[in-house]
Amino acid sequence: MDSEAVRSFVVAAELGQVQRTADELGVTQQAVSKRIAALERELEVRLFARTPRGVELTPDGRAFLPHARAVVAGVE
Repeated sequence: MDSEAVRSFVVAAELGQVQRTADELGVTQQAVSKRIAALERELEVRLFARTPRGVELTPDGRAFLPHARAVVAGVE
């Protein structure tokens, strides 16, 4: 599992917007979207529902968030 994809997921979950996540991580919006899409493919679940105002966690995303935070904390 790519730790940068997990970090992108956690930050996006906290901020609720892919562009703000990209700004926070110092990468492009496209990079964040690709990381999250790859993570969703790997986990075989949708982590976010895209909305006109940003992203919202799906039930699977909410279930994964505590585990993702633990991964990020372990990497740091």
